[in-house]
Amino acid sequence: MKIRAIHSIFTIVILNLFLSSCASDLDYNQVNDLRLEPVIISNFAYFDAQANEFVNGGVEQNVFFDAPTVDVFSENFFTDKLNKVDLFFEVNNTINRSYRVDLIFLDRNNQPVHFSNFFIPAYSGTENVVRKTEIFQNAALNLLKRTTKINFTLIMFPGPPLSESSVGSLKLRSGVTAYFVVE
Repeated sequence: MKIRAIHSIFTIVILNLFLSSCASDLDYNQVNDLRLEPVIISNFAYFDAQANEFVNGGVEQNVFFDAPTVDVFSENFFTDKLNKVDLFFEVNNTINRSYRVDLIFLDRNNQPVHFSNFFIPAYSGTENVVRKTEIFQNAALNLLKRTTKINFTLIMFPGPPLSESSVGSLKLRSGVTAYFVVE
């Protein structure tokens, strides 16, 4: 009998706590103030050119060219919500020649909208890593949004001759960090 009385009192206390708890009105208009700022990080471009690849039939090739398509900005989400873009480039040179990398950003009509380049010194026996970051905001971001191709031109400067048996490589890796604002 005593256990029933304790159980009844305990049930009344618990029930009283639930019935007398605080509650506030819900404001569903808060969803209109929602602002998301996602950041997406991705690989962008990569190559690993061996020193002997700069020689063709015993003749040095001092200019290399590639133009990958970069047509991500045709999607409305990217053009409307993109707030900033950082392009990061890192080149490791173990060839005893210096290089310049030219980047030409082209629109749908193959017209240049942005140009960038960076110099890579010749390998001298110590680590030779060059890093560059291009930041696109405001007007520069609008130019980037028009980009559909990026021409990568690699120019080798004069130096010790290369042959089919030359060692070393030129490795480029790059990434993109895209900052969005979704409201």
